[in-house]
Amino acid sequence: MSTEQYDAYPYPPRSPKDEAKRLITGSPSHPTEIDTHLFGGRRDWSKPFRALVAGGGTGDALVMMAQVLSRAQVPYEITYLDLSTAARAVAEARITARGLSGVTFVTGSLLDAADHGPFDYIDCCGVLHHLDDPRAGLSALAAALAPAGGIGFMVYARDGRAGVYALQDAFRALLPDGPPAERLEAAKKILTTVPEGHPFRRNPNLGDHLNSEAGRYDLLLHSQDRAYAADEWIAELSGAGLELTRWVAPALYDLSMVQPVPEGMDAITAMAVAEKLRGTITKHVGYAQKLGEVATPITQPALTLVPHLEAPRAELAKAVAARKALKLTVQGVTFRLKLPEAAAGVLRRVDGRASLAEIAGGVKLDAITFQSLWTRIHEALMATGSLRYSSLKLR
Repeated sequence: MSTEQYDAYPYPPRSPKDEAKRLITGSPSHPTEIDTHLFGGRRDWSKPFRALVAGGGTGDALVMMAQVLSRAQVPYEITYLDLSTAARAVAEARITARGLSGVTFVTGSLLDAADHGPFDYIDCCGVLHHLDDPRAGLSALAAALAPAGGIGFMVYARDGRAGVYALQDAFRALLPDGPPAERLEAAKKILTTVPEGHPFRRNPNLGDHLNSEAGRYDLLLHSQDRAYAADEWIAELSGAGLELTRWVAPALYDLSMVQPVPEGMDAITAMAVAEKLRGTITKHVGYAQKLGEVATPITQPALTLVPHLEAPRAELAKAVAARKALKLTVQGVTFRLKLPEAAAGVLRRVDGRASLAEIAGGVKLDAITFQSLWTRIHEALMATGSLRYSSLKLR
């Protein structure tokens, strides 16, 4: 994969000056989310954590992990790996701006990931779908994993990106060569001639081309870009000796939430059908581990675990107390979740530091009543990626 694009337009566009006023967080790779999906919420964070950011770009995942782990006083070593020196310079400057340590910067290919491992965790976000051979990339990452370790991934989904690939094909034919800046200016002019009825113009799920020059180039002019249906991505993982551990928001792929599942339909086919019926999914985000090493999902969380909410707890509690359905939107799909009014008092106490046992004591519920209530909360919020578990205590 050529670095010309990323040297001209480091992606995503970031300014190290902004580190003083905000921390960009997301999925995958937040430490509490890693703990939830790869370690059952039970990782011993007193032990060193070794991570690789494979294709780290301008450093969003790197900065998030380093900052969260540093605040939690977790010993960590993170290796940043990317081919683009321009993107690396931005990532390094962001780490410097925050005064963080424990990061090793390497200019190189993720195909050589095993040379730097083994790793407890590998972030690979927005990279594999740009490789000539994505499966070779996945296999290289799998070879760099420590036992029971895992990968957090993001790859493009096809249906939610309607119109993108028609334009990419057209621009490759019309603008095959030239400096990136010239190609982008020419593409912007051509784009003004695209009619309103074109699938790209009618697609409300796309936004990168509206936010920055780097976003426009990455969306419309990337030299190597492919997208996956859910079942195709699962097959790609399997071909590299990996298995899907969990989607971050499994409700997106739950066919039973859209239509009755036909008798005899297997789980992977059902996911793919749900994706087609949703039609808005632009990216697949989740976690994977080696075949035979997949972590047991959290179904009945132990009272010793600390729950963490992705959505603001005050807003969730206020809606529940008012007997309103929680409206959580994920990739263009709005889920309306109804919880008992008693759940409001519980949600107010989920502060990222109190264990479930401490929360139960604070609301003065007996163990059986609390467990029943928490099960309702757990099932609703885990499905949308809004709840995590970890022994990490964060403010």
